[in-house]
Amino acid sequence: MINPDYIVGLIDGEGGFTVFIRNPEENKIIKRRVKAEPRFYIKLIEKDKNILYELKKFFGCGNVYFQKDNRFNHQNCYRYEVTKREDLENVIMPFFKKHKLKLKSKVKDFKIFCGLMKRIKNNEHLTKSGLIKMYKLKQKMH
Repeated sequence: MINPDYIVGLIDGEGGFTVFIRNPEENKIIKRRVKAEPRFYIKLIEKDKNILYELKKFFGCGNVYFQKDNRFNHQNCYRYEVTKREDLENVIMPFFKKHKLKLKSKVKDFKIFCGLMKRIKNNEHLTKSGLIKMYKLKQKMH
């Protein structure tokens, strides 16, 4: 059931790429340990969680987490997430460079994500000016 076309469609509909970036202009104490946290993720309702475990097996990296949702008329979910930079760079990014996403918004987010990953690799997130540039770029993501 899991094949590249299926995965692309699934991520186009339910997944995404993001980088949590600390706003360098805020002086308040931030609980995050790092300044830039890249993530690839997909969230599905509890009854579909087996697909997430299949994705984990397919990619050979990442983890599946329970995500409780207390909002009215919402279900508990599970989330497959890859956060290890080496896995993002060596497994996830090459997969989506080879197997192209279809939705324009996802294509744009992936392109920005790859650019941010390159900046992280170059340690730009460790300087205030680099972090400011990255933060502004991140704001263009969906």
